Amino acid sequence: MRLEYFQLIDRIVDINLADRKISTEATVPSTSTIFEGHFPGFPLMPGVLLIEAMAQTSGWLVVAANRFERMAFLAAVKDAKFRMFVTPGVLGRSDACPRGLRIRHHQGQYRACWQADMRRCAHASGYGFPERRNAAQNARNRRSGRVPD
Repeated sequence: MRLEYFQLIDRIVDINLADRKISTEATVPSTSTIFEGHFPGFPLMPGVLLIEAMAQTSGWLVVAANRFERMAFLAAVKDAKFRMFVTPGVLGRSDACPRGLRIRHHQGQYRACWQADMRRCAHASGYGFPERRNAAQNARNRRSGRVPD
């Protein structure tokens, strides 16, 4: 995990596109400037970064499902809950899958959880969507030979 660069996933442990599930791992760094203010004398992983780690896990599932041709973006977070503190040095695992089977307007709903030591630390539901392609820009790129059909 590289907190300062928002690289919150160390590795994808398992991805199953048929079942639409993904699992990732990350080790919370022992030292980071983020822990200087959150909190002095009692460093904790900020909840917003746990949500981002879960969103990145869900995003990798979207990217893989789109054959790595489109990037995923987080649009909204719903029902986030934090169940325990996450401290530096902890190895965590994030699991994500789509919630429901509907995708409307290129938008999907996902749920994810973050756990350490086999205990759930946080979970959230969120909405995300793959980037939309600009038809005019794609046509120009095809004409110039930059993007294959």
